[in-house]
Amino acid sequence: MNADPDSRGWRRPPADARQRKLDVAAAFGLLGVSILSMVLTRAMGMISDPASPGLSIGLIAAVILPLAVRRVAPVPALAVVSVAFVLMGELSVPELTVSNIALFMAIYTVGAWETSRARALVARLVVVTGMGVWLLISLFRASTADIDFDGPGIGVLTPIAAFMLQQVLVNLLYFAGAWWFGDHAHSSARQRALTELRTRQLQDEQEKVARQSIAIERLRIARELHDAVAHHVSVMGVQAAAARSVLDSNPEAARDRLESVEESSRVAVAELYQLLGTLRDEEMPVATGPTASLDLNSLDLLVEDSIMAGLRVTLTRVGEPYGVPPLVGLNLYRIAQEALTNVLKHAGPGTQVRVHLRFGETAIELEVSDDGRGRPGPPPRGAGLGLLGMRERAASLGGQLEATARAGSGWVVRITVPLPLRSAA
Repeated sequence: MNADPDSRGWRRPPADARQRKLDVAAAFGLLGVSILSMVLTRAMGMISDPASPGLSIGLIAAVILPLAVRRVAPVPALAVVSVAFVLMGELSVPELTVSNIALFMAIYTVGAWETSRARALVARLVVVTGMGVWLLISLFRASTADIDFDGPGIGVLTPIAAFMLQQVLVNLLYFAGAWWFGDHAHSSARQRALTELRTRQLQDEQEKVARQSIAIERLRIARELHDAVAHHVSVMGVQAAAARSVLDSNPEAARDRLESVEESSRVAVAELYQLLGTLRDEEMPVATGPTASLDLNSLDLLVEDSIMAGLRVTLTRVGEPYGVPPLVGLNLYRIAQEALTNVLKHAGPGTQVRVHLRFGETAIELEVSDDGRGRPGPPPRGAGLGLLGMRERAASLGGQLEATARAGSGWVVRITVPLPLRSAA
C-alpha cells in the first residue's frame, strides 16, 4: 500500500494492465511508422551515404520497441533508446522524425513514472548531458566540414553560426520540454492520489459519524424506553395488586384500580410504539421530538399517576415558571418519572413524596424526596440502571445530580441545571 501522497515516501502506483497493453500497441505502431519514414527518406536521397536497410531497421527497432515497457522499466528503456539513438545518428540511419519522438517519450516517462525520484533525476541528467556533449561534437564537425549555406547571415553571425545556434535552441526546448512535462505528470498523479485519499477519508469519517449518531440516538431511545415503560409497568403492578386485594371486599374499588391499569397500559403502549417505531429500519430518521416535558401539565399528570399507584405525592413549584428548552424539559421530566418509579419500587405504596420544582434566575432545580415509610416489596431485578440513566441525563445538560439517602429514612434526588442563555437575556 502506498504511503500518504503528502509524505516523501509516496510512490506512484505501477501501470495497470490496460496501460501496459496501450504501450505495447503504441510501440509497434510507431515502429511501422518509423520504417515507412525511413523508406521515404531513402527515396528522397537526403542522406548521401545511408546505412543499409537491415542495419537501419535494427537500430530503429532498438529505439522504438523499448517504449513497450516504458512505464514498467522507465530507466532501462531510456538507456536503450538513448544509446540506439546516438548510433542511428553516427551510422547515418535515414530516419529522424519518429526516433526523436521516441527519445522524447522515454525522457518524459522517466520523469512521470519512475518511482525513485533520485534515480529519475540522475538518469535524465546523464542522458541530457550525454546528448549535449554529442551535440557539441556534431556542431564541431559541422564547423570544420565544407558546408555551403546560401543565407546572408546576420551581421557577424555567419550562416553556419546561425545553423549551430538554431540547433542549440531546438535541443534546449526539446530536452527541457521532455523534462518539465514528465515532472508535471508525476505531480499531477500525486495530486490525484491525494484528492482520492482525502475523498475516501472524508467518506469514511462521514460514515463513522453517521454510525455514531445512530448509536447515540438508539441509546437515547433505549433510555427513554426504560424510563417510560418501567414507570408505567410499576404503576400497573401496584394497581393490579391493590385490585386483587380488594376484589372480594370492594368490587367497585377493584374496578377503579383495573381502569387505572387499563389507562396506564394504554399510555405505555403508545409511548412504546412511538419509541420502537424508529428502530425498525436504519434508513428511517431516528430523531424524535420530546415525548414529555415540564409544560402542558405533564408533571401534574405524572404526579396523578403516582398518587393512583398508592404514593402520597405533593408537587410544589417555586418561583415564576418560564419556558425551558425542550431537551431540558424532557430530561427533567424523565428524571422525576424515574425517581417516583424508584420510590414505588423500593419504598412501596403509602410513601410520602415531595416534588419541588424551583425556577431560578440562572438555573432550574428539581428535587424528589421521600420518607421511605411505605410498604416495600422485593427489590426488582436490574435495579441501578435507572440511577445511571439519571446521571447520564444530568451530564448531557451540564447539570449536577445528587442521589443520596436522607437522615433517618428515605431518599432524595436533586438535579440543578444551569440556564446560561436565560442569564444572558
